[in-house]
Amino acid sequence: MVDISLMDPLLPEEGRHPVLLDLSSELISKSCGLAARLHPVVAESIGQLVRSMNCYYSNLIEGHNTHPRDIDRALVGDFSKAHKKRALQLEAKAHIDLQCKIDEGKIHFTLDSNFLCALHREFCSQLPEELLWVENSGTQIRLLVEPGRFRQSWVQIGQHIPPGPEEIPAFMHRFEQAYSLKHSHKIQRIIAVAASHHRLLWIHPFLDGNGRVARLFSHAFLQYLGIGSTLWSLSRGLARRVNSYKAHLMEADLPRQGDLDGRGNLSAKGLVSFCAFFLETCLDQVIYMDSLIEPITLSRRIERYVVEEIDADRLPKGSFLLLREALLQGQIERGKAAAITGYQERQARTILNKLIGAGLLISKTPKGPVTLGFPLDVLESWFPRLYPEM
Repeated sequence: MVDISLMDPLLPEEGRHPVLLDLSSELISKSCGLAARLHPVVAESIGQLVRSMNCYYSNLIEGHNTHPRDIDRALVGDFSKAHKKRALQLEAKAHIDLQCKIDEGKIHFTLDSNFLCALHREFCSQLPEELLWVENSGTQIRLLVEPGRFRQSWVQIGQHIPPGPEEIPAFMHRFEQAYSLKHSHKIQRIIAVAASHHRLLWIHPFLDGNGRVARLFSHAFLQYLGIGSTLWSLSRGLARRVNSYKAHLMEADLPRQGDLDGRGNLSAKGLVSFCAFFLETCLDQVIYMDSLIEPITLSRRIERYVVEEIDADRLPKGSFLLLREALLQGQIERGKAAAITGYQERQARTILNKLIGAGLLISKTPKGPVTLGFPLDVLESWFPRLYPEM
């Protein structure tokens, strides 16, 4: 018989940890106004940028450093001829495609094994076969990952030995029961996102891909609660503190450390510490993105960039007026370029075409309205520290 109490405690004891209550409350407050700062069209474009960034950092946590430019190329079907780089591009595209389906509601969040298996299946089914082979650290036998299916072998992750394959269904059932919390206060459910992130990795239900699935699961869970957004990335925060992330995961893996460390099999202090770290990371990323997308300061950064480009004779005068209009109004009808810039029709059209050629304005059709674009070359100027130095 499976002893599912080996995963206890599932949640920090309710009401006993003010730091978790404070972090959850602040996260609710800070996240609520994030999307309201931007025109919905601009928010959607930035969301696409953040989705690629989330993929970059999630892969980085796994030791796969795929350059943002290679990710951009993969999204338009431009794959490298170098075998290893192409495989990583396919991996990145699989991650972004899956998150896009979550963000657009094509995969509906449910707190059960079906949802988790769907995430794993969607991600792994797009990977090249070479990325589906893993080596069992205990036996050195190579095994093939089966998309969407729980593992059929024992594994060891560092010092942690997850439940045996025959025990996974029972632990996953307990996982579903513990974190549904349908009638609980929102704050308790946010804390449950943090706790479930660790316990899912503790179960380690899949042969490989558990880290990415856990981060996408948490992204979807936060969105379901109205806290998550396409405008900020959990993975960026975890990757920037990856050593602390892994240390907190291991701390929460520990057995109970004496009579003052809860009543379950695992360390209650370790779980609380991980939850605090997780929520601090979420809050940090919300605050960071809020500072980047605040329209006035974003407009000033764009203006500084344009001035430098005009001085270098790479952009024409009048460029900023069109970019600012696109930022504030979401999109611009091409015929309004002259009125916005104050230039004659022909000159205004030249400015517009120059901005389109530079990728600073984009359009779905050759004659349709234009919206703000975010090519990689401008990111450090417009969104400082979004990526590491490239």
